[in-house]
Amino acid sequence: MNPTLKNTLLFVFVGLLILGTGIVQGWNSALLILNMGLISAVMSLGVNLQWGFAGLFNIGVMGFVALGGLATVLVSMPPVGEAWAAGGLRIIAGLLLGAATIVAAVLAQKHLKGRRRTLATLVILIGGFFLYRAVFDRGVDAVEAINPALAGNLGGLGLPVLLSWPVGGLLAAGAAWIIGKTALGLRSDYLAIATLGIAEIIIAVLKNEDWLARGVKNVIGLPRPVPYEVDLQADPGFVERAASFGLDPVTASTLYTKAGYAILFTIVLLILLWMAQMALKSPWGRMMRAIRDNETAAEAMGKDVTARHLQIFILGSAICGIAGAMMTTLDGQLTPGTYQPLRFTFLVWVMVIVGGSGNNFGAVLGGILIWWLWVQVEPMGLALMTLLASGLADGSALKEGMIESAAHMRLLTMGLVLLFVLRFSPRGLIPER
Repeated sequence: MNPTLKNTLLFVFVGLLILGTGIVQGWNSALLILNMGLISAVMSLGVNLQWGFAGLFNIGVMGFVALGGLATVLVSMPPVGEAWAAGGLRIIAGLLLGAATIVAAVLAQKHLKGRRRTLATLVILIGGFFLYRAVFDRGVDAVEAINPALAGNLGGLGLPVLLSWPVGGLLAAGAAWIIGKTALGLRSDYLAIATLGIAEIIIAVLKNEDWLARGVKNVIGLPRPVPYEVDLQADPGFVERAASFGLDPVTASTLYTKAGYAILFTIVLLILLWMAQMALKSPWGRMMRAIRDNETAAEAMGKDVTARHLQIFILGSAICGIAGAMMTTLDGQLTPGTYQPLRFTFLVWVMVIVGGSGNNFGAVLGGILIWWLWVQVEPMGLALMTLLASGLADGSALKEGMIESAAHMRLLTMGLVLLFVLRFSPRGLIPER
């Protein structure tokens, strides 16, 4: 079959799955799956940039996604004036002291020699640490004591929430630069372990530093880029238009809101996809694939492999940060406890592998298709198990066990899908050309 026709049919098939969900389960469910599928496609696009273009095995995806969610809070939430007055400046001063300590230690390592270098570095690190904690901890205690039930943090800048999406990308890119400068020299398996560990550190910071984003108490009520349902229901013009389509105001308002999110997410995905395609076809993209296929030969041709790996690592992480900001905006809240690196990183990698590693359109297809399966498999599994156990006596251990096992259908299905794709289409549904 013609590859173009085949790829088109695959996207049509995914579209039919979404339409079928709307017809059978309701358009609210279909739009919700579509929105999360679009966000998942952005995530898989970022991972595909790192793995498909450069062969970098990054399994710390959720750390960068969490930084994107944090950016949403820091940009869009209003500042807590009392918290800033109580200890905001102390926290800023403490962070600056910590950064200055690290810079001073690096300079000492660079410019001093012998025992003087070792002694100076120890004095700077130990003295700087105690000074940093003396200033920083007092500020944190003061901030977290301000209305801890509702605030207990510094808040944000009170800017439009859409600005947090590129800021989320920048925040993730900055973290990727720091990580890349230290970890990209590692072999692929060690790089994977390092990125997973760093992702856990990022999420642990979000969970425990209440002054930053309330920790596990969560931040709720984030601003939205689309109208609120209650505002639409109070608009007579909207109610009249909804009635003309035979919809009640509540249903119409939820559909309108979710459709607005879908349009915004589609625009972001298309922009990122176009940029990724332009990069892939450029001399830079060909160089990245050459480095991926044979680093030794690329180095022999004068290419700076480490610098190019750092570039692609930063770009892919920035895209994951944008996806994290989009996801937190859709949820309307930041919940650090939901960022589970092993679970969701595995899911994103399945999207990339099933869609087609090295192909941007494959990453998009895999993101939407695998998310649809992730959502739909459990209720489908429950219906199947209920049907198979219908002939068994009520209360029997076998019947209860079969019905309870439906909760595990997601992971079982993901494993089976991955096995079938690797067996019959090892390069993915839309392989790299």
